[in-house]
Amino acid sequence: MRVNEHTKLLGQRVILVPYEARHVPKYHQWMSSPTLRSLTASDELTLDEEYAMQQSWRQDNDKLTFIVLCAEIYEKTNDEITAMVGDTNLFVRHDEESQHYVAEAEIMIAAPEARGKGFGREAMLLMFKYAQQHLPLNKFEAKIDMDNAMSLRLFESFQFAEVRRVEVFHEVTLERLITDDWLSWLDEQVQLRIEKYDDASK
Repeated sequence: MRVNEHTKLLGQRVILVPYEARHVPKYHQWMSSPTLRSLTASDELTLDEEYAMQQSWRQDNDKLTFIVLCAEIYEKTNDEITAMVGDTNLFVRHDEESQHYVAEAEIMIAAPEARGKGFGREAMLLMFKYAQQHLPLNKFEAKIDMDNAMSLRLFESFQFAEVRRVEVFHEVTLERLITDDWLSWLDEQVQLRIEKYDDASK
């Protein structure tokens, strides 16, 4: 999705930047982990396929993605690759039955040393806030592996509610309607700062 190609989101702990071709080798290295692929329900791709996927994320109108940077490391190094810790994504679709625009949310903190520091929570909150301001959304949802207790707790903390379990896929679906009350709660959780992103800068 091109809506965010010149957009940088700044929080306290993390910075979100568009997924660029220069990020692909480190991302590909992360996804060589069978554990990460299992937790994220991802297929193993070649490096060339990973570059093609990055272009798909950039160009397709139903996908929105940011790379998650550790703000502290980035401030020290001014190097996005060194500061990369994960990514956050939305898959947007129109539900014909409800006539709602729904965004399926994903968050991955891939770097083991970056987990348990609140990076995933802040990154997802920033994504929620940005997306509801810039896309015509009615609802967020998340599809999470039944064994991924950390992600299940995280989305429950976002006031998502479980709506179904599919044993054959070992998957739990949680949903959150975008209401005025929830947006007020979101405003209390995170402060979003937006800056122009220069894709040639790092």
